[in-house]
Formats: sequence, structure tokens, C-alpha cells
Amino acid sequence: MESDLDDASPSGGGAGWQVEQAQALLAGSSYDNDEHEKPSGHESKTKRASKYFRLHRSKITAALSLLFVLTTTLIVWWNGSEAPVISNPWRAALDAAEPPQGYTLDRYWEFDAPPRRREYWWTIENIELNPDGVYKSMVVINGQFPGPMIRCNEGDIIVVNIRNEGVNATSIHWHGIYQNGTNRMDGTVGITQCPIAPGGVFTYEFKINGQSGTYWYHAHQGTQVADGLYGPLIVHSRLEHHLQKVRYDSDRVIMVQDYYHDHSGALLVKYLEPDRENAEPVPDGALINGKNIRDCDALPHRRCDNTTAGLAILNLAPNENHRLRFINTGSFAEFQIQVDEHEFVVTEVDGTDVKPVYYHRLNINPGQRYSIILSTNRTTTGSFWLRARMITDCFAERNADLIPEVRAIVQYSQEEMRDTGGLSHQFPSSLDWPESIEQVCKDMNTTELVPVMVSAAPSKADTTYYLWGNFQIGAWRLSRGFFNDSSWKPDVRSPTLSRFIRGYSAGNESFTTTRNGINEVGFNIDRELVVQIDGIQTIDIVIQNFDDGNHPMHLHGYKYFVLAQGHGYYPWDTYSSLDLSNPLRRDTASVQAYSWLLIRLVTDNPGMWALHCHISWHTEAGMLMQFLTRPDIVGKWSLPSAQTNMCEADGLEKGMTPSDDMWSGNPG
Repeated sequence: MESDLDDASPSGGGAGWQVEQAQALLAGSSYDNDEHEKPSGHESKTKRASKYFRLHRSKITAALSLLFVLTTTLIVWWNGSEAPVISNPWRAALDAAEPPQGYTLDRYWEFDAPPRRREYWWTIENIELNPDGVYKSMVVINGQFPGPMIRCNEGDIIVVNIRNEGVNATSIHWHGIYQNGTNRMDGTVGITQCPIAPGGVFTYEFKINGQSGTYWYHAHQGTQVADGLYGPLIVHSRLEHHLQKVRYDSDRVIMVQDYYHDHSGALLVKYLEPDRENAEPVPDGALINGKNIRDCDALPHRRCDNTTAGLAILNLAPNENHRLRFINTGSFAEFQIQVDEHEFVVTEVDGTDVKPVYYHRLNINPGQRYSIILSTNRTTTGSFWLRARMITDCFAERNADLIPEVRAIVQYSQEEMRDTGGLSHQFPSSLDWPESIEQVCKDMNTTELVPVMVSAAPSKADTTYYLWGNFQIGAWRLSRGFFNDSSWKPDVRSPTLSRFIRGYSAGNESFTTTRNGINEVGFNIDRELVVQIDGIQTIDIVIQNFDDGNHPMHLHGYKYFVLAQGHGYYPWDTYSSLDLSNPLRRDTASVQAYSWLLIRLVTDNPGMWALHCHISWHTEAGMLMQFLTRPDIVGKWSLPSAQTNMCEADGLEKGMTPSDDMWSGNPG
């Protein structure tokens, strides 16, 4: 596949990419005088340099080797010879892939660097792995699980070249990224694109503007995220150390997920079959940064070898502050997270910096992100349990193999240490907090979390949209998720965005007519509920949950104002008591069982945007709808042939949710 690569890319033929790698590896002398960036105790430059060399010896050695290659290349080039070319960047990316080392962010990152183009080459493939000891066919990027971390600055351009060598079609959604002006890069199958067929290639390219913080990417075809296709995406702001009101000395990502030993495709078919009544598949366990250890003797029905498994270990220097960016990358379970004997402050919610508030437990639903600052100032012991517990009261069924708690080890240490794996760890003896864990799945109380950057919500809405979400049992006893009377079923060969652009450009009145509300003329409302909103408006969305389960509601392309949440029926007199001065802004908020959620949105980002429950099983059962904002702009777009040609490929249906026709006419 052709792509508009510049001279800094590996296939560009120049040595510029080698210069960038050497500079990145040798970066570290760019400390400024900002008090938030200084190490604890204002250690001397000599001591800092010594400590940096000790912690990054392997990187410095690699950089020196790279500089040697660069020097040789420049000499050859200077003498008139052609510089060496990497003819297969996919292979080079695979060869360069290394196992994740705790997803720790280098503290010497250049926050003030000018915007740049960051390019990645990813091969998606199916391989058999045993992250907790039990073997399973997984979907991974460049052989790595979880996937590689993308780290960039606000204003950077991200280019990700995908080659799909997996058995199923796929796509990548960039969770929380606005995609302003690049709606077609949102990665939502059936809405903004057709999937990437097995054997196919596709390039995502987008600029990140107007946002920073903790995000992630994941598959958006079927339930592939449950099989490993995800990773973190961190966006830095030039003002990051001013927006974060507690200084920190280290920074890392911690991904928690529920984990299934069976392949998600088989579980999905079982979940959707007749008479299931929305009984979601119950996980077998959980992982932290892709790690855990299971007792193979307790799982005789599984192929298991835990000698290569291990617990995640966080080596944190004592008497310092450490930023931990939590992401719930799971498919179903809400987690309650704690570090024994430690309180912490929450400083970020879904990419919004918030004023510090102390907690000792953190509740996090699928798709959500929270940053906490942990102070390593305890003197009782040198290692502590980090516990992530699933709230199992929300599970409809029992799973005899389920272990609902996963742990990592927080170790006070100045040195970088590797996990030795196996069951031979010297485990912490730290004390658990005495309170019992939550028994209800819902968001933690975020009313105390106030954004650092003040942004008042508009004083009133132009329109209010009332959505009721529930599960209904219809023909052939199939339980499906609904918004109002619509249950989403994607058309993998004709996404709604491309259909709208074609119809608008052809002058089809089903798409060109100005309307505010549900477009039931241009779209099939039974399977795709599209609310069309002309111009820039302020809208309120009331989501009334008539279901007995929790639903973390994620909106693509936007952060919304969370105005209120409550139990029971939505009280319309809520408006009289709203505080609009600076409400929390986020992209994933939960509406708990038999409850309601009120959010406010300014429709200033043109595109076709999904709103859906971020429990994977619920999305695939139909709990998704769309907002078409600024259709006057969207209709004038054109899609490149590289994107439209994808819809003609063979195998697009592989990996998608099975059609209800699979059961129609079958009395069971």
C-alpha cells in the first residue's frame, strides 16, 4: 500500500530517522527550572547524571552503537554513495519490538519539542500466549502483548501503518482522541470505515490538537479487545507540569483488564444465543499490564505452564511522588484498585486534569482512565500489594475458575529490577484496607473532582435528547441491547459516514435536508439510530437506564460535561440545582442499574460519532447509536480511494458479531 512517507521515515532512503533515534536515546539533559520537574531533594547534576546512566545504561549503549552506524552512513553518503535503505519497515519493526518494561515513561521527555510526525509500523497477528500461565490464541501487535505504547506531544501527527496478518478483519479506534477534521480515522467499523481485511493494509494518520493526558487504542471489530488488541496512548502538554498540581518524579501506565481463557469469538456466540437474557460471559481472572500467575494444578482442564508467568512489579524510588496512569482495558468488569497502606491523590480523569483529592480506593469502569499520585513514604515495610478487585456482584453467573483479584507488587527501590516470573516471589506482607469492597457497579463519586482548567458549561441547552437504554427479548428469544427502539447492527461494507457523504454529494434529500433529531429517512432506524444536528448547538443527553446492569457510556470525538447522575427515574427539576461553573469533562461516564445520567455537549466537531456502552458484550448486542454533527461540513468531505477500496475486499465479515439470522427459524 502506498503512503505519503516523508524523509524521516525508515523507507525514505535518508539517515534522518537514525538521527532522531539517536537523539531520543541520548535525551536527558533538557531539565528546565520548573519546580515540578526537579528530582526530590534537588540532587546535584553529577548525581543526576550518574543515576541516569545507571538506570539507562542499555539505552546509552544502544545510542552509541547507533551513532557509529550513523557516522558510517554519513561518510558513505558524503563520498557520493547511496545511503542504505530499510526495504522492509514491517520486518524492522518486528525485529525492534521488545517486551514492555512496565510501561514506564522516560522522565527526560521533551515537553517543549516542536510538533513532529511520529510513524509506527504495526503487524497484527494471532499467536498463542500464556500471560497468566494458561495458553490462549491472542491478537497482538508486533508480537507484543499488551501493545506498544504511543507517546507524543500535543500538536504531533501520528501515523500508524497497519498490516493485518491475523485471521480476522480488524480496525483500531483511538479512544478519547477528538479526530477533529479526521473523523474517517476514528477506526469504528460500520461507522467511519470498513475493517482491514485479513492480508490487508491501512494507514491511520491524524493530528492531536486541543487535548492531552491518558488515552488508549483498541480494536473496534467484534470483541477483539478481549483477546489482546490494545495499548496505551499518552499525550503530553507543554503545560503538563503546571496542570498537574502535585509534583511527581516518575510516570508510568498501569492497564487493568478482566481476562478470559476462552477466545472471545466463541464466548460472543454463546452470549448472543437464545434464552441468555443478557447473561454476560464471566471472566476467569484479571491481568495488570498483561501479567498474572495462575495455579496450573487448579486448572487441569486447561493447557497451562506458569513458569514464564509473573506478577507486574512497580519499582518506585522511596520518598518520592509517582504518577500512575490507570486504564481499564477490560471488556466487562469494574475494578476497585488500591495500594495497601497508601492513600493517593487523583489528578486526572479521562484526559482532564483535576485538582488533587485524596482517596485510598479507586473505582474504574471499562474505557475509563484515572491518574493518581502515590507517595512512597511508608516505613512499615519495603514492598506493598497493589490490588485490583473485580466487583463480582454485577456478574449474572458464577464461574468456578474465577479469581476476582489480581495483584502487582509495589517495591520501594532505586534500581531498575526485572520480574523473575514463576511462583517464587518474596510476596509483600502489607495490610489490606479494612472496608469491604463495593457491591454495586457505578462510577466513583466524581463531584469532588474539579478540572484545573476552568470551563463553564453553557447556561442552557438548545435541545434535550432523551434516550432509554435496556435489553429486550425479541424474536426467537434473542436478548439484544437497545437505545430507544433501535439495536445497532453494523454494515461492515457500507459505513454510515461514507453513505452520508455519497448521498449528500448526490443531492439526496434524505441527507441534504436540514433537520435536528433522528434521521429515520436516510438511515434504517431499526439497526442504526442516527441523531443529526445541524450547526453548532448545545445539546443535553439524558440516558435513562432501564436495565439491571451498569453501562459506561463512551462518546467518540468529544469530551462532554457530566452535569448529574442519579438513581431511579430522571427528575426533570434537576436543572434548577445544576452547578455549571466548572463541571467535570470526560468521555466515559457510567449510568448504573435503573439510574440516569445527564451530560451536556457542544456539537462543534464535525463527524459521525458513536455513543455506546463500553462493555464489549453490550456493544455487540446492540447498545450503540450515532451523532452526526455539522452535517453541512461532513457532506462536503471526500474519502480517499485507499479507504473506500477496503470495502471491496474479501473477508470483511471475519471476526464481526454474528447475524441474528444464525438463530432465526431455529426453535432451539
